[in-house]
Amino acid sequence: MELNKDPNAWAHLGRALREARERRGRSQEELAADAGVSKGAVQAAEAGRVPKTRMPQTLAPIARALHWPAGSIERVLGGGEPPGGWQDIRVEIADEEVASILTNAMVRATDHATASEIRHAAELAVADLRRRGFLTEANRSHLNESNENA
Repeated sequence: MELNKDPNAWAHLGRALREARERRGRSQEELAADAGVSKGAVQAAEAGRVPKTRMPQTLAPIARALHWPAGSIERVLGGGEPPGGWQDIRVEIADEEVASILTNAMVRATDHATASEIRHAAELAVADLRRRGFLTEANRSHLNESNENA
């Protein structure tokens, strides 16, 4: 199998490894000890450095220490989701971006808005936030319960 040299793919893998480690509450030192590799190997993997000639031998033990199944590294390098997906990753969003999304939705949906139109605008905003990965499907049932109680 030819080595993937795409820097974006390696950055994607590095982010997935770092997020998996952080979700488990492990430091780089602890993960390195669990994997039997150096802290530098963990740092290089999380930095998403593109290897020069071959797949780093330290990646497999790091993935095993994170409880990733076989083939996960290749799947993530190919653009796939890491084991467990991205849904557990906390995504920060600036207040200005939320305001911009909501404002754009309101402008698209309203002109002398009624309550029904405002609700429609809010639904557009929530859908946009979900598409951008800021909300998960778990938020949907909570939103529906809130609307039913309103």
